[in-house]
Amino acid sequence: MPFTRRRFLQTAARTAVSASILACSHPALPLLQSAAAAPTSSGNLFEIVPPIVSGITWRHVSGRSPQYYLPETTGAGCAFLDYDNDGWMDIYLINSGRCDFYDPKPPLRNALYRNNRDGTFTDVTEKAGVPGGGYGMGVAVGDYDGDGFPDIYVTQYGSSILYRNNGDGTFTDVTAKAGVSAPGWGSSAVWFDYDNDGRLDLFVCRFVDFDKSKNKFCGDERNGERYYCIPRVYPPAASWLFHNNGDGTFTDVSQSSGIAKALGKAWGVVATDINNDGRMDLFVANDTLPNFLFANRGHGKFEEIGLQSGVGYSLDGRARSGMGVDSADFNQDGWQDLFVSNVDQEMYSIYKNNHDETFDDMAGQTGIGGITRLMSGWGVKFFDYDNDGDLDLFIANGHPDDKIELHSKHVTYKEPLLLFHNKAGKFENVSERAGPAFQDSFAARGMALGDFNNDGAVDVLVAVNDGPPLLLKNAAAKGNHWLGVKLVGKKSNPDGVGTRITWEAGGVKRTRLKIAGGSYLSSHDPREVLGIGAHTKIDKLEISWPQPSTRVDTSTDLPIDRYISIVEGVGIPKS
Repeated sequence: MPFTRRRFLQTAARTAVSASILACSHPALPLLQSAAAAPTSSGNLFEIVPPIVSGITWRHVSGRSPQYYLPETTGAGCAFLDYDNDGWMDIYLINSGRCDFYDPKPPLRNALYRNNRDGTFTDVTEKAGVPGGGYGMGVAVGDYDGDGFPDIYVTQYGSSILYRNNGDGTFTDVTAKAGVSAPGWGSSAVWFDYDNDGRLDLFVCRFVDFDKSKNKFCGDERNGERYYCIPRVYPPAASWLFHNNGDGTFTDVSQSSGIAKALGKAWGVVATDINNDGRMDLFVANDTLPNFLFANRGHGKFEEIGLQSGVGYSLDGRARSGMGVDSADFNQDGWQDLFVSNVDQEMYSIYKNNHDETFDDMAGQTGIGGITRLMSGWGVKFFDYDNDGDLDLFIANGHPDDKIELHSKHVTYKEPLLLFHNKAGKFENVSERAGPAFQDSFAARGMALGDFNNDGAVDVLVAVNDGPPLLLKNAAAKGNHWLGVKLVGKKSNPDGVGTRITWEAGGVKRTRLKIAGGSYLSSHDPREVLGIGAHTKIDKLEISWPQPSTRVDTSTDLPIDRYISIVEGVGIPKS
């Protein structure tokens, strides 16, 4: 992005950051729009919720060492989830921990924070039994056993963990029984139903082939000064695909599916349907290698088409440092588009779907390319922050090399957040007026979306490497209406991944595919918030459930400014 823009943000970061006191919804009225959705008197779109208000006092510890082990600079992830099914989003945060190169004393742990329904959170990690235990990276949440309670998969450097939700506020480590430890360096993961059998399967990104004995020296050999290696010096590895057997166990189908044939250095993943064939595909960001686009060809087989689709390389034919990814129909033409963030000098890419399994990079035309040229992006997500019906874009940034400023005049380690407003497929950078958090800089990594105060305005959680997380309350939806939808599959998968939602209000028709995953190392509020702007009712709502279901639920003249649960086979509730 232009150097003047960067310097403006860095100068503004020196100013004091004001914190607003969180407006709270009454616990008995979680479905009604509250005053918290209105912008504050400052006009900020997002307000920082400080730890003294939220009660979130945990912080990430990277264990940074003189040996500069690469995992130290790449975490951590975070999640919004409703682990106790009370209708309010809780928070899960991933920490590093004991591994072959790090043995912290006292031990570090992850953190599960229960939502108190008043804008505050309580740490329930020990009671719930989800402390982690290794060098944590990311998290994926999904109801793999169909019992109605979300389960937690924690990716780690070394081997990963599956926590089964017991439905009573506690979890059990079932990794060994389930067979999903995924040894190696796990990064992002996603729950999705690749074979349309109604059960959630699991894809786990694997980064490079690395352990303590393989740590390489990168830096100045004359004085022995080290810095974090560019991943091209490490060999690639195959990611994992696990098929859900329906009995609490999984079968490793990485080889038979074709996933393991493509060796990568995978960071981010999103499950989406790029060709509208009803099968969920996978877009995977690779670092220093071409990105993968795994097209789901049915019968348990995937074809890697990143090169021919136009999303594998940059426009000038170079493999880049892909980190965060997402997918959405940002221009409302009925086809899923893609996004990937990269490291500085490479620009980020926003790929428009050409309806034929090829994509055009629109980063230049949208201005996103120029704005991000000197930045490094991790967490990224499309969402409608102001509930006008168009999908906007949030990006969490930070350079991976904490010494980058010693050998670059134009790039910094800590970087500002970015917010883009979408109006009919055109993106405007609104970061400068988005709020105090956007005038600061962070070593941001994971980023999750979720409406923690149930006001219909989707909030943001940013995980910061070697620092405390950042919770941002959305105050940008004043005057705009919405309907929040929780999908509960019965014949189709429990989370409704792959469901197509269509809604009409005031003569305007919009569609949204419920994807899975996206961002970097993070998991999101499973509810879909459907913005309708100033319209005061939804004229029609249509829910097309994914295979193996053939059901389509339709309702008219729906109430607004509330959350509803739509259970497959039951229909759409009117109140």
